[in-house]
Order: sequence, then structure tokens, then C-alpha cells
Amino acid sequence: MNDPDPGLFGPGSVTWQMHGDPMMWVAGVRALYLQALHPRAVRGVMQNSDFRRDAWGRLMRTADFVGTLTYDTTQAAERYGARVRKIHRLLEATDPETGEVYGIDEPELLLWVHCAEVDSYLQVQRRSGFPLSEVQADRYVDEQREGARLVGLDPSDVPATTAALAAYFEQVRPLLAAGAEASDVDEFLRSPPVPALLKPARTLIWRRVAALAYDSLPAYAHELYGRAAPPPASVDRRLRTMGTTLRCIPARLRWRLPPGHIVKAMARLGPGSRPAPYKLRGQAAILDGPGRAQQE
Repeated sequence: MNDPDPGLFGPGSVTWQMHGDPMMWVAGVRALYLQALHPRAVRGVMQNSDFRRDAWGRLMRTADFVGTLTYDTTQAAERYGARVRKIHRLLEATDPETGEVYGIDEPELLLWVHCAEVDSYLQVQRRSGFPLSEVQADRYVDEQREGARLVGLDPSDVPATTAALAAYFEQVRPLLAAGAEASDVDEFLRSPPVPALLKPARTLIWRRVAALAYDSLPAYAHELYGRAAPPPASVDRRLRTMGTTLRCIPARLRWRLPPGHIVKAMARLGPGSRPAPYKLRGQAAILDGPGRAQQE
């Protein structure tokens, strides 16, 4: 009998452990805020989807994509990637100022979306107390090039370290702006329309999540959105508080929420595949070496 397929990453990867953490939801909202600052990229989203009415659906589809790539079989991940590439090839956007029509699968746009996601996942997790050493952070960025490949990018053109990721953002910053589409995303995320029965939950839970995701953005993003950036130390404290709170929720309850990829992966690979932060603490001492481990 063949061994079960661990998928693209497997339980030994940083990706496997980190993507099971509940703060990924905060990170996903941060990614939306950041992605909206690239006018050509966000225009492609707004002109080809009903984001204003179906932003929840988009967030869930992104979670499903990330979950499939992380925890499902290699075949399922490759199949999902092929479907995404096919959809992207068929979609175009129009620049309202110049009349230019362009495909939303332009490499520079795909790269922006990818890097905004990876940076958001990494920043929120590390700042909220998830245990990642410098070496492990670099490993994570490198591992995510598999996801970039599946959406149509050449992995050799994608940042493979945190330093390369930071250099990419320095390079792309002159292209960023908070246009009309970014304002629409900002307005929706701050106060999404919900049924009357869910308005208390929006006030109690969602607005805190969205506000924290926004506050965790880099300083230049706050400047572009036109609101003052809060002190980073204050944001870090709030991220750690929320991270500690969410991580107290039993995993068996969190993982059964849609889309449920982790439960399926554990059924396929066994209980030892359970993602957990403590597994990365053990790896850090080995990967970083004795001297580096003492510094962490």
C-alpha cells in the first residue's frame, strides 16, 4: 500500500504549521488592504467580480485556495492551480484614464498579489507571537514560491527570502496609490453590509479584526490611505493579545469550521500531522544552530 500523499508542503514544512494558526484570518484581511493599493491589480478584481456584494465569498475562496495548497493532496493542489490560471487567462481589466485593456494574469500583478499575501501572513503571525526564527521565516517565503507557481508565476522571479521580499516592496512602492477602488475596499472592510441579526457581531468582532488588520499595515500604506499610523509597539501588543485569545480556542473546534482542510489532512496522514507552533520551536534549535538558537 502506498504512503498517503503529504501534498505540496507536508507536515515538516513551516507552511504546514503556520497556516493552521487562527491569526491567518487577520492576516488575510491585512492582505486585502495591502493588495488594494496597487491600482492595476485591484482594478482587475473590482471589474471582474462583485466584490462589494461578495467580499465574504472572495475571502472564503482565498482561504479555500490557501487551505487546498497547504493541506490537500498534490493532485488536488495542482488541479486547483490549473483552474485559477484558466480563469485568470480569460479576464481583462480596463484603465479608465487611458483606455488600456490588459489581462489580469500579467506577471507583475500576480507577483504583487502573491507578495502582499506572503508578507501579510508572515508579519501578522510573527508580530502576534507565533514562534518563527529568521531561518524559518526565510524558509516560509521560499516555500510559498510553490503557490506562486500554481497561479502562473516563474518561481525564479519570486522572492525567496525575507530580505528579497522587503526589496521587492521598496521597488514597487512608487506604483502604489489609494485610488477609488482602494477606497471601496477600505470602506467595505471597515463596515461590511450584513443582515440585521449579524450587526452586533459586526460591531463586536469584525470591526476589531478589520481594525487590527489595517493597523498592522506598513507605514507607507497608512500614508496612502490617508490615516495616521498607530505606534507599532501598540499594534504588536494588540496582535499578541488577539493571538493569545484565539489560540486558546480548542483546535478541534477551529479546524471544523469551513473549509476544513486540516481535519481532512489529519484523517489522511494520521494524528501526528497535526499542525502546532511547538513543532517549530523544536525545529528552530536544529535549523539555526546553537549560537543562533540562543539569540532567538
